[in-house]
Amino acid sequence: MKIDLNSDMGEGFGPYRLCDDEAMMKIVSSANIACGFHGGDPDTMMRMVRLAKANGVGIGAHPGLPDRLGFGRREMPFQPDELRQQMLYQLGALMAIARSEGMTVGHFSFHAAMGNMVERDPSLADLMMQTIFTVDPGLAIFVTAGSEIEKAARRARLKVLALFLADRAYDAHGKLVARGLPGALVKDEASVRARVRRFLIDGVLEAIDGSIIPMRARSILVHSDTPGSLELARIVRSEIEAAGARLVPAAELAS
Repeated sequence: MKIDLNSDMGEGFGPYRLCDDEAMMKIVSSANIACGFHGGDPDTMMRMVRLAKANGVGIGAHPGLPDRLGFGRREMPFQPDELRQQMLYQLGALMAIARSEGMTVGHFSFHAAMGNMVERDPSLADLMMQTIFTVDPGLAIFVTAGSEIEKAARRARLKVLALFLADRAYDAHGKLVARGLPGALVKDEASVRARVRRFLIDGVLEAIDGSIIPMRARSILVHSDTPGSLELARIVRSEIEAAGARLVPAAELAS
């Protein structure tokens, strides 16, 4: 079995670092690189691309809203075309930096509030996916299985790859439990190991209410801003290897 392990990376800026990106890049197979709005800057983006190249890691664009103070997690009242331009600006910046280093952006993953706004509006999702297709029809889109973004990506003839968030709780409907609610973050070793093992072996997950739900995914995400993210990523990778699976970049798995 082939599977991707990815993390949101380069989300600091200037002298500020959110996590140990250098160490994380040695664990994951794909890096979702912040593109300068919610986090990141040109120097940080270049550093991430060079680290990915040195470690054989696939790279993807991780655009968010222009809200550093809120880390891109607060929704802002942009019109659809404004949001489209913000996404294009960030995607184009990373593509140019990657090309200068002989690298190719292989996947795309919305950050936080931008993704929530797109997910909630099918017409906006169509606008975003059709725009991405015109820029690069080969990009793989990270999605939640059954989401509006997945449906829009398929309508736009883009490849998709469904995610399982190893460090976040799900409800009985397969939706993420909102940050700030009790149990929303999963970060103790025993829980992470158990849920990743169950996902890899049985393709299911225990929801926050105890119910068992299917988890259709081929990529596992560990958020770099989750406390202890580096150790969580090591735990997830060890479970992947114990299950006999092989790590490959997201772009190789999308369909």
